[in-house]
Amino acid sequence: MKRIISVSRRTDVPAFYGQWFLNRIHEGFAGVTNPFGGKKHIISLKPEDVSCFVFWSKNFAPFLDNLKIIEKLGYDFYFNYTITALPSEFETNVNRPEAIEALKHLSRQYSPKHINWRFDPIIISSITDRDFYINSFKKLASQLDGLVERCYISFVTVYNKVVRNFAAFETANRIKFLDWPIEAKVDLANELADIAQCHGIKMYSCCGEYLAKGGNKIKKAHCIDGDLIEKLFYPDGFKYNMKPTRDECGCTQSSDIGTYDTCPHACIYCYANANKETALKRAKQHDAHSAFLGYNKNDSDMWIKQKSEKQQFEFPGCI
Repeated sequence: MKRIISVSRRTDVPAFYGQWFLNRIHEGFAGVTNPFGGKKHIISLKPEDVSCFVFWSKNFAPFLDNLKIIEKLGYDFYFNYTITALPSEFETNVNRPEAIEALKHLSRQYSPKHINWRFDPIIISSITDRDFYINSFKKLASQLDGLVERCYISFVTVYNKVVRNFAAFETANRIKFLDWPIEAKVDLANELADIAQCHGIKMYSCCGEYLAKGGNKIKKAHCIDGDLIEKLFYPDGFKYNMKPTRDECGCTQSSDIGTYDTCPHACIYCYANANKETALKRAKQHDAHSAFLGYNKNDSDMWIKQKSEKQQFEFPGCI
């Protein structure tokens, strides 16, 4: 059965690991390490085994030429494109002007329907209050008018590792993170939805059903979206299963080929990095020829050889 391949919730492959991904396509498979327990497996990336790639990034500019190659090889894909208004203190290595220009290119090259604009996450703090978000969103929505049709939002999810990073950040930067009551979050989200609507953009809530209740302003988000894949690429129908990744997630089943603790964006709110120093170190040591992202080729080849001999099958293979 064909798979939807997520590239990737766990790190920014298009911004930093484009050559690694092309190498994986040419070899026909990618190695994946489960972030919960460390178990390794192989996922086929052969065209006949992939129904669609879903690319996630904060900046597709370094990946634009790669997309031409991927398209010529016969793959279908769409984009989850994160462009926030957050200050550089929160997103230290994001080139937002370049990212916006790349989004414009993608929209014109493919279509607005191929892009989920993620204005995500919303972080309330002493320097990012209600007025900050209203003004910043107005500016971004105006820039993206006609280029996107959907905007995905959520308020930051404070996982344990994020709590630790926030605490250290507050001490070092004298910036206070705030937690609003649900009513205030809903009020802000609805106002952002009104602004989006003025620019032909429909608002969706990612893993926050409380934002999608009580009216038609905000819908439930599906970041990996089997229905969208069907509309874009499979006019004769597309079979898929729902498989949420966390509470209130609306995603279709997919296989993610990224690795935690490898994203150099070093965003303070990131759940996929334990800390930015570890991520930056692993990115610096990255081997584009390794089957497993974030690991060296020798170790990856050794695991593949041992697995192949033990299970007596050839790679690329299946889980």
